[in-house]
Amino acid sequence: MTEKLELYRCDICGNIVEVVLSGAGELVCCGKSMEKLEPKNEELDTSLKEKHIPIVNRLDDGIEVVVGANLHPMDENHYIQFVEITSPDKKNITRKYFEPHEMPILEYKCKCPTPTAIEYCNIHGLFESR
Repeated sequence: MTEKLELYRCDICGNIVEVVLSGAGELVCCGKSMEKLEPKNEELDTSLKEKHIPIVNRLDDGIEVVVGANLHPMDENHYIQFVEITSPDKKNITRKYFEPHEMPILEYKCKCPTPTAIEYCNIHGLFESR
């Protein structure tokens, strides 16, 4: 059984799939079951935590998500691929994709409750806001 907004990754080709609607069954890619990605958060060594945990800041006109207390590097071989924010009721989702050398910051204009934020690092995987 899959649940809405879960992320899965193919260990063979690297495809990442997000579940749009919950359903029965198994997600398969390249002939094998896909791995469900579990976001990492506080239980990390300091070096990973300081550069990977998304930080959600409330602005006057919306929300800003910054990746890392010490901004995550955005090099050709190591960078944040996307940041996603989800409202507490899981009805509103905003995602921004990044390329190397872009700042891993998402700004979203809304008057919504503080969302949950996730980010995906091409080397270290999925991380979730505190």
